[in-house]
Order: sequence, then C-alpha cells, then structure tokens
Amino acid sequence: MTEGLTSRSSDLHAPLPGPYGQVYRCRERTVLELHGEIDIAAATLIGAYVDVVTAVRAEEVVIDLTQVEFFDCSGLALLCRAARRTAEVGGRLWVVCDRHSILRVFRAGGVLGVFRTLPTLDEALAAGRD
Repeated sequence: MTEGLTSRSSDLHAPLPGPYGQVYRCRERTVLELHGEIDIAAATLIGAYVDVVTAVRAEEVVIDLTQVEFFDCSGLALLCRAARRTAEVGGRLWVVCDRHSILRVFRAGGVLGVFRTLPTLDEALAAGRD
C-alpha cells in the first residue's frame, strides 16, 4: 500500500493513492500535501501514509490542506491521529489551512487550538526555526 514510502528516506517523494495528494521532504520537514475531498474513503486510504510519516522519532511534519475542497469528521480524525502519533515520538506537527470551511470543522470538533495551524506552507516550514 505504501510502496516506495519509507520513514527513513531523505529524498522522500511519493504520491498518495488516487487523487489525494503527495508526501515529500522540504526544508528538513515531511510534508503531507492533501488534495480534493478528505472523507471516510480518503481517510481510510491515507491513514497508512500518516502512520509512516508520523512514526519517525522527533520528526517535524506539515499537513497541507490548502488544496482540499471538502473535509469532514473523518479528515479531522486523521489529523488527530497524526497529532497524537507525532507527539508520542517527540515530533512536531503543523497544519496548513486557510479555508474557513475546514477551520469550522476544527471549531465544531473542539480542536481548533490543538493543532499549530498556519495559513501558508512557507509559514509552516519556517515555524519554530527562529
């Protein structure tokens, strides 16, 4: 399922299944860039990729939602899983999101303050580096 994707690869770049995005390394962080509709079907397929990128000790992970058109509670569960797994291995997680509709889902789920949410990928890649 996650062929070509290993948590130790320094030149990581792999497409996610279907039209759901890609995972790659940028500025010493792993970026999980999601696309399209993140619903229960997508979350089921993407879950294995989240597990791989969040299994590395002290990894810094960015989940980019800027190209997501639809996001429901299944996507929220996926982000909570990523946050929990990243914290368990001493890593850090940032979520890139500038869509009010997705931020409303965060608010409704009571997790708006749980994630380090930034509006752009550049801001997330620079965060915590000063």
